Amino acid sequence: MSATSQTSQQSAGVARVAPDPGPTAQSARRDLLRAQLDAAGVDAVLITDLINLRYLSGFTGSNGALVVTAAGGDRISTDGRYLTQVSEQAPDLSAIIARDCPKALIEDLSGSGARIGFEKHIVTVATHQRLIPLLTGGETLVGVAPLVEELRIVKDEYEVEQIRTACQAADLALADIIADGLLVPGRTERQVARALEWAMFERGAEAISFETIVATGANSAIPHHRPTDAELSSGDLLKIDFGAVVEGYHSDMTRTYVLETVQPWQRDIYEVVAAAQLAGREALEPGVEAVGVDAAARSIIDEAGFGEYYVHGLGHGVGLQIHEAPSIGALSTGTLPCGAAVTVEPGVYLPGRGGVRIEDTLVVRDGEPELLTTTDKTFTVI
Repeated sequence: MSATSQTSQQSAGVARVAPDPGPTAQSARRDLLRAQLDAAGVDAVLITDLINLRYLSGFTGSNGALVVTAAGGDRISTDGRYLTQVSEQAPDLSAIIARDCPKALIEDLSGSGARIGFEKHIVTVATHQRLIPLLTGGETLVGVAPLVEELRIVKDEYEVEQIRTACQAADLALADIIADGLLVPGRTERQVARALEWAMFERGAEAISFETIVATGANSAIPHHRPTDAELSSGDLLKIDFGAVVEGYHSDMTRTYVLETVQPWQRDIYEVVAAAQLAGREALEPGVEAVGVDAAARSIIDEAGFGEYYVHGLGHGVGLQIHEAPSIGALSTGTLPCGAAVTVEPGVYLPGRGGVRIEDTLVVRDGEPELLTTTDKTFTVI
């Protein structure tokens, strides 16, 4: 497939952002968390992780905390820099303005005798020790599991739309730099990475999901290679792993090309990875064991004799963070729910020669999964 025909499949325009759902969506999420408090053995939970805070309130400031209580009357806290912002982004929450947000919220619960949960995977020992003396009315602090992270696994339709839009921005950007003739011998990995990142911004991204990976030749055999001044050369495998952020939500995609001339071994490993990636995508369905999805893809690579060169898991969740639950790998536990946004990204990496990875972002749906990254995956010589 030619680069020209590939880019012609991409629609024109800038990725559009769906309207903000407003406080109703965040309130519904807090209600879901509220319903879990009794089982967690607490009367309230203190949220200090800023990603979880954004998910539950809509607030995006750099300092803040939230208390969700079984009885309702949730409170948010931030400092004076965000007085206007918190009122705009979390208008349904009463705000306590203070520099030390966890302290302010714990003090607000003083005298309640409440069992107050805290994110034990987030709160440091130092912060915990600072909060203990504030429990003057019979309150107790109880470490709780990642309750919010578990809620975040299932995306609502607003979240899916943001991820879809981020994927579109990335798809369009890659099409742009191919159409502009920027994937050619003589350019450096860094030049290609920066051009792709700028193209994502021009297509509506507010940020990049992570440092863009552009890896040419032998560097493509390094799974998380960082771009260098290495020049693209004719006959190279060229691996590009990148993503865009829209309204805080991330996309993730990898495509691998060959520059100008092809060697049989390059086509061979590409076809193996492509078959494994298709098997992984087809295995995605509600209720499936995550380890089984990994096995569906991994077995194809193993049977082709490249098992030792597939050195990572099949995928991960994508959302307000580029890597979040659930994980899909040989050691994963649990099942995939309907509405989970995940990647499927098998790879084969031959040290000193080159590697292939093909990655998409998808949403688990009843029936077939929804594919959000649409750039063609046909073996392509540029």
